[in-house]
Amino acid sequence: MKQKFRVSGMSCSACSAAVEKAVRGLSGVLEVSVSLTQGVLLCEYEENKVSEASIIAAVKKAGYGAEIYSRGASASVKEPYTDIRVRLLVSIVLMIALMYVAMGHMLSLPLPSLISKHTSPIGFVTVQLILALPVLYVNRKFFTVGFKALWHRTPNMDSLVAIGSASAFLYGVFALVMIIVGVKGGDHALVERYVSNLYVESAAMILTLVTVGKLLEDRSKKKTTSGIRALSSLSPKTASVLVDGVESIVSATEVKIGDLVLIRPGEKLPVDGVIVEGFSELDTSALTGESMPRSVTVGDEVMTASVNLTGRFVLRATRVGEDTMLSKIIEVVENASASKAPIARLADRVSGIFVPVVMTIALITGIVWMILTKDLDTALNHMISVLVISCPCALGLATPVAVTVAVGRYASHGIFVKKAASLEAMAHIETVVLDKTGTVTVGEPRLVDAVFFGMTEEQALTLAADLESASEHALSRAIVSAAREKGIEPHAPESFEAIPGKGIYAKYQGEDCLCGNLSLMTEYGVDTSDCKDALDSLAAGGKTAVILAKGKKAVALFGIADAIKPTSKAAVEALKQEGVSVSMLTGDRYLTAKALADSEGLMLDEIIADVLPTDKARVIKAKLDEGKAVAMVGDGINDAPALALATVGIAVGSGTDIALDSADLVLLKNDLYDLGYAVKMAKKTLRRIKENLFWAFFYNSIGIPIAAGVLVPFGIALSPMIASAAMSLSSLFVVTNSLRLYRDR
Repeated sequence: MKQKFRVSGMSCSACSAAVEKAVRGLSGVLEVSVSLTQGVLLCEYEENKVSEASIIAAVKKAGYGAEIYSRGASASVKEPYTDIRVRLLVSIVLMIALMYVAMGHMLSLPLPSLISKHTSPIGFVTVQLILALPVLYVNRKFFTVGFKALWHRTPNMDSLVAIGSASAFLYGVFALVMIIVGVKGGDHALVERYVSNLYVESAAMILTLVTVGKLLEDRSKKKTTSGIRALSSLSPKTASVLVDGVESIVSATEVKIGDLVLIRPGEKLPVDGVIVEGFSELDTSALTGESMPRSVTVGDEVMTASVNLTGRFVLRATRVGEDTMLSKIIEVVENASASKAPIARLADRVSGIFVPVVMTIALITGIVWMILTKDLDTALNHMISVLVISCPCALGLATPVAVTVAVGRYASHGIFVKKAASLEAMAHIETVVLDKTGTVTVGEPRLVDAVFFGMTEEQALTLAADLESASEHALSRAIVSAAREKGIEPHAPESFEAIPGKGIYAKYQGEDCLCGNLSLMTEYGVDTSDCKDALDSLAAGGKTAVILAKGKKAVALFGIADAIKPTSKAAVEALKQEGVSVSMLTGDRYLTAKALADSEGLMLDEIIADVLPTDKARVIKAKLDEGKAVAMVGDGINDAPALALATVGIAVGSGTDIALDSADLVLLKNDLYDLGYAVKMAKKTLRRIKENLFWAFFYNSIGIPIAAGVLVPFGIALSPMIASAAMSLSSLFVVTNSLRLYRDR
């Protein structure tokens, strides 16, 4: 059982690690992945051992909120940065006043004597505390979430910010008490010591700067999910349903399977269906990325969100609501964005222990400086700096933001990735194996040549069509179609047996008959001596040979050709530019496949011919056993095992449901044009992830020691304010670096 949950209250990778750990600890949970950027938990579990309620309870016990994911509900959730903007506005206004009071004397700015550092130290400190309090209040989320996480023993980034800010503010309160004691006792040295070493403005500045970073980060993260939101907005809200010829406008969610829906020019399709009346041209670019309009008429299948460009037509709904192609695509994109790539595991392991380690380092830093200087101010300064400069967010965002952007970019090209692991695997692909029929070629073979031995054309075509009429194979359809074009209507044979990868055996008018390839004829002992020259000639012309035999004698030879898709050549060239070798897999003879490839200029590295459908997976396994990372591209039921076995399985959009289910990537355009782009984008995404992880680790490995004071002997020290600004910038850098993928082509 797989289920998706929406998780609230997460602010950094330590949060997502805590949620993941809590759920993973439940007996019966098989796999769990938490997306910080989307606030989503993906969980696969055994229903007889764990329930949705127990998963939600585990998340809540860890200190976070959880509920069953609902796409409709998510759309109505208030944007995360709206509240942040209010907080930030209040914080900035009060910070300006606070900084004026705290540091105005350094610039000789005028201050009333009641709050002057020199004439009224008590008033000077008191007004700073009063100005800082509202900043702490409007940003109380850091304290409620941070200390709650501490209580649940899962400290996070908010915990670090809360402790740092609270420490600075409480030290200000302590300083005020000491100043009052000094004023009343006439101890001017005591007053001067504490009035000159205040951190009240740091308490407010930490919260303000972190909030600035959060606002920018949330806006950037929102941009990463723009692709998903764009897909979600494609489907129209209403539909024109015909009941007994009378039109009524209803909500698109109310349309039922079998309903007749009227589509006018300029309207989007609200459901998937089959056209039963009329014809038109559809713009399907929103889903498939295909720029050219598609002509449709009665009997054609059409998809939700396609735009009707010209004619008026009526469709019968076949898939509605969550079952439409658009809904399935959105689900695939969401799940891929929420899943994790293997490269994220290192960051996850670090994030799980990061905050406790930082808190320990901060405590040790404070103790060491207290011992060395016997000065609480200095110790507190370095301790707070360590707390606020540490940034688990950068680690947590390094992978998911890049993955989300990449998945959105893929979707805009009509490429759909099912999980992040496939994206990473795609970047390492060394060999792409292309199934020929329906993938490299159009998949609509036509009879283009024929040779007859002791039979007229009409007799041979009638016999062949009768035999092949019981088969659904593409070659069978080509022969039947050719017969019908000549006015011959086929009739089913007395008995029929399909022999996978070879052809058919049938009983026809009391006689054994065969129609298939040379291997089938050899197996049944058919005399094909008359066919040898013709077979070689057809193969040299890139045509697939189908032999017709009656009894033990070959009576006809049919040459069938399937045109290569116009984009296949460009796709092969693009793959080779990325350093990927390209192989073509086919059941044809080698000479036939080679001639076909050469005729279109396909610069293939390898042609694997005479492969039975059942042996496709064996071919992929052999390449995997050689240590190669292999991508298999196919579209049929017999491709499914090979797609599932390959490092990355890629199905073209017209493929069968089972092929699509077995694949890791789906090309909706039904051609190979974007295959090179898919490899290139995967490599760029992996490069961005590595850059992000390097920056996150480098930042913390350098920033924490500096904040702890290792460079103080060289005159370099960080104040808490600078540390908090650096923390915000580190997360922003990681997000913006990932967003560069939007500009990549």
